[in-house]
Parts: sequence; structure tokens; C-alpha cells
Amino acid sequence: MKLTKLLLLVPLLSSCASNAVAGHRGDNERYYVDAPVVRVEPLYRTVRVDRPRRECWDEEVYVERPAYRSHTGTILGGIVGGVLGHQVGGSHHGLATAAGTVLGASVGRDMSARRRVDDGYYTSRERCDVRHEYTREQRNDGYRVTYAYAGREHVTITDYDPGDRIRVRVAVQPQYDY
Repeated sequence: MKLTKLLLLVPLLSSCASNAVAGHRGDNERYYVDAPVVRVEPLYRTVRVDRPRRECWDEEVYVERPAYRSHTGTILGGIVGGVLGHQVGGSHHGLATAAGTVLGASVGRDMSARRRVDDGYYTSRERCDVRHEYTREQRNDGYRVTYAYAGREHVTITDYDPGDRIRVRVAVQPQYDY
């Protein structure tokens, strides 16, 4: 049993010793070695991607021109109504004048509004809206790297493709059999 452990430990120690001169970076009994990469498999995940797209079109709209609002009809109607109310009012000149003025102003305003011509027009205006298109994409999420060390294959996940070799940390600790 002890001979088997010794035979398994010899390649490990010889590999560490050969790399210890060039690759010792750790503290105490930790060493780094470059192990050969056996296989690299990219790992993918599916993500939902939103691609907002602006769509524009021309739309015909009616535009009213601001109407010129003349107060001449209201004023003239008020004057004529006030004069007529004063003449017709008899003994109640003040009340008849006030009523005639209000009634004449109202009639004058209504007549002015009827003469106003609708002066609007149609024009084309651009309208825009944002439409969302959702798609699914495969995104690289890392790499499953299989490497060989001390006669065995090991697997790790990395964020990058390591190429032909990968640096691994080796910690040597004595095994005590009690």
C-alpha cells in the first residue's frame, strides 16, 4: 500500500521540482505549473435581447389658424342697443339703456362670429413611435477546460480560452499515517 502511494507521489514531486525553479510564486509549499490542456468547450447561455426600433410615418392632420377676434361687432351692438333702449325706455331710461346695451352687445358678437370663415388647413406631420423587438441570442459564458496533471485529467471553468497550456497551483502537503 505504501509503495503504491510512493509510486503515485514520485511523478507529482518530480513535476513540482522541475517547475519549482521557474514557477515558484506561492507561499510555503505552493507551486504553479503549466499543465497541458486536453480539451476546451465553450459554455453558452441563452439571453433575451431587446432591440428598440424607432418607426416614423407621415400623418395628415387638420390645423386651425388662430382666428382674428375683433370686438367691433360687440362694441357696435352695445352702442346701438344702448341708444335704442334709451329711446324706447320712457321713464325707465337707465334700466332700458343698460338692458339694450347688453342685448345689443350679445347680438353684435353673435353676428360677428357667424361671418368668421373657418380658415384651417390640412398638412402632413411626422409621427414616431418606438417598437420593441425581442430576440434570443447565445452568449459565451465561459469555458470548460480539461487539463492533464500528474497522470490524471482535471476539469475547471474559466472566463477565457487558455490555449495549449493552463497555469495551475499545486499545494504539497505531507500525508501522515497514524
